[in-house]
Amino acid sequence: MKISIITATFNSEKYIGNLIESIRFQSYGDYEWIVVDGLSSDNTINIVEKSGINNIQCVSEEDSGVYSALNKGIKMAKGDYLYFIGSDDKFVDNNV
Repeated sequence: MKISIITATFNSEKYIGNLIESIRFQSYGDYEWIVVDGLSSDNTINIVEKSGINNIQCVSEEDSGVYSALNKGIKMAKGDYLYFIGSDDKFVDNNV
């Protein structure tokens, strides 16, 4: 069972590192992380691309807001289940 983790971002460089770490250390490995960025002007995309997570799909383009970005993520998803998490959030532990 594959999980699609979907994150909408915009200028999230200050916070996305916590999310990256919480994804990297998850005990369940059959997931993809989909990052839909709204053309951030900071280093958000560079941080995501250098995260060390192999199963990432990342797109950075103009959108009309967070729900537009999440809908793009849904269309990209290949998982059996979708999990939405904010760029400034993190998983509570390694077994989520």
